[in-house]
Amino acid sequence: MNVFFYLINKETNRPELVTAPLTRGDILPGVTRASILDLARSWGDFDVSERFLPMAEIVEAAEENRLLEVFGAGTAAVVSPVSCIQYKGKDIDIPAVGGLTKRVWDEITGIQYGKIEG
Repeated sequence: MNVFFYLINKETNRPELVTAPLTRGDILPGVTRASILDLARSWGDFDVSERFLPMAEIVEAAEENRLLEVFGAGTAAVVSPVSCIQYKGKDIDIPAVGGLTKRVWDEITGIQYGKIEG
């Protein structure tokens, strides 16, 4: 399963979907991951990045209300919203299920079941 973070980028002030890159070899290069990245890029509604996202940046985004959504993605689950991350003994609460998580779910399952042309 891969994890995706949807946040407002502090530098650009634009919405950004972030997941870890494949460069270190420790991230699963799955079909669902690739499909989400391709779909999100095709929509053009926000930036899509494959970059390392340190916990400090996630904590800061949450504290500044810039952390919009987090979801896991994989073949069996398609997408699974994340509502909380515990870090250093503190909970980081995340709004779940958000509009992007639902949109990704609807698109991918729509393509899988032939309701949407892929």
